[in-house]
Amino acid sequence: MKKATAITCLFVDIGGVLLTDGWSHEAGKLAAKKFGLNWKELNKRHGEALDTYELGKLTLAEYLKLVVFYEKRPFTSAQFRKFMFAQSKSYPEMIALIRKLKEKYGLKIIVVSNEGPELNDYRIRKFKLTEFVDSFISSCFVQLRKPDTDIFRVALETAQVPANQVIYIENTEMFVQVAESMGIRSILHTDYKSTRAKLASFGLEVAE
Repeated sequence: MKKATAITCLFVDIGGVLLTDGWSHEAGKLAAKKFGLNWKELNKRHGEALDTYELGKLTLAEYLKLVVFYEKRPFTSAQFRKFMFAQSKSYPEMIALIRKLKEKYGLKIIVVSNEGPELNDYRIRKFKLTEFVDSFISSCFVQLRKPDTDIFRVALETAQVPANQVIYIENTEMFVQVAESMGIRSILHTDYKSTRAKLASFGLEVAE
């Protein structure tokens, strides 16, 4: 019987897996309500600027000028930024799981995420992700954005592992499909319990 290929590396998304989304559709709705903005217009402008911001080609100040402060507002950019950053919360069980897997199996942990620069930097520092993540392949750093297959190639080159030694944990189905098309075994993350069980089925099991 053919021996299963050993897993040596985990690719992990940040938003929706380790943390809440950095700047989500729901967070935008909350911002519109809190600051008295037209949600339809805010969402439209956000959609038009998001790719460029997440590719690191706009600073957060430039993004906000395009999306929120294109006209005079009764609140400051600093107030809006503070609200944006406050939307980030951790998923402690998932972070603990990845830490335990790294410690037990000696895995490389590579983050593959679509995030804008300032939010990405804040989230990495705030939740101490460098304590267990080896490399961050963030869209704003590499100027590539999922679902572009090149971002996964950069992650593989950075990790120096073949695709068949990687498991990718991601909460967006399309991105899972792209990774799988490249030979990267993937888990569509919906909750801690099911992801833990799927990892165990790949031979990566840790005690509670």
